[in-house]
Amino acid sequence: MKRFINSIFLFLLFIQVYSQVKVESNLSSVEMLVGQQVELNICATTPQGSHVEFPKEGLIPAGIEFLGAIEKEPETIEDGRVRHSRSYVLTSFEDTLYYLPPFVVKVDGKEYKTNKLALKVLTVDVDTTNYEKYYGPKSVQDNPFMWSGEWSAPFWLSFIIIILFSITYYLYLRLRDNKPIIAKIKIVKRVLPHQKAMMVIEEIKADKMVMAEDPKDYYTKLTDTLRKYIEERYGFNAMEMTSQEIIERLMSTDDPKSLEELKQLFNTADLVKFAKYSTLINENDANLVNAVDFINQTKVEIPESQSTIKEQLTTEEIRSKNSRLALQITISVLCTLLLLLFGYVLYCVYELI
Repeated sequence: MKRFINSIFLFLLFIQVYSQVKVESNLSSVEMLVGQQVELNICATTPQGSHVEFPKEGLIPAGIEFLGAIEKEPETIEDGRVRHSRSYVLTSFEDTLYYLPPFVVKVDGKEYKTNKLALKVLTVDVDTTNYEKYYGPKSVQDNPFMWSGEWSAPFWLSFIIIILFSITYYLYLRLRDNKPIIAKIKIVKRVLPHQKAMMVIEEIKADKMVMAEDPKDYYTKLTDTLRKYIEERYGFNAMEMTSQEIIERLMSTDDPKSLEELKQLFNTADLVKFAKYSTLINENDANLVNAVDFINQTKVEIPESQSTIKEQLTTEEIRSKNSRLALQITISVLCTLLLLLFGYVLYCVYELI
């Protein structure tokens, strides 16, 4: 009775262990074209610590070629079991339906069979009536290198481009080092004649004490101021005329009565400058007032204006400016020529390749 119970226990244990082993197989594709490849995957799920032996590739049916095996790392799945896998890369060059029998996998020395599989190999339809249109593979051809007729022009043009680029860069350095010559333009505010004269008279007033010690210098500056005013106001060369000539010239344009004080001022100035005449007290001030009155009576008020004066360049500056302009034109022409040549060389190389 005891032996019977032990036998039943061992049988149940054997069934439990056997039920933990699972072997299966599948194809990555059940159809393929002639010459393509498929993978035959065989998996064995076993308890941990089991030794698994996969079938040899020689068991693959004839007509199917074995290209190699891919070993995969075991995976631990649920319930602590381990999945062992191996893939077989297969191909075939005959269009038929292949039967793949069950493969035998050994687990701890015990054999387990996989499921049955089928593989359909398809071919490509070929028009056998026009077989002359199909040609076999050609051998590698060694095309001759035609230097004189094909590559010579791009080569020499590239050489010319290098030379022109060097010349252009050299001219650019010359242009960079040669500072541009810029004509300076000054904007001068135009001052009216009576304004100029009044500014000088204000200076004479400020130097009154100095002028009192030297009457000749005082009257020289005063009459010169009036002469410059008259010259700019009436348009004749009063600086080169005598006092009498100035009065006679003014009498034809102004009221003679208004010139009496100016005539007296010029006479006093001539006596001081040429006859060493000593002026009376306050006579200098009276003559200064007469000069201011004459200017105020004869001045012409016109709107202030500005004049633009362009500074004249020297001969060397003009030569340098022309040289710089010539460099700029030359560099522009060379850059245009370089772009055209470079584009043509690229076109030639594209056509040859």
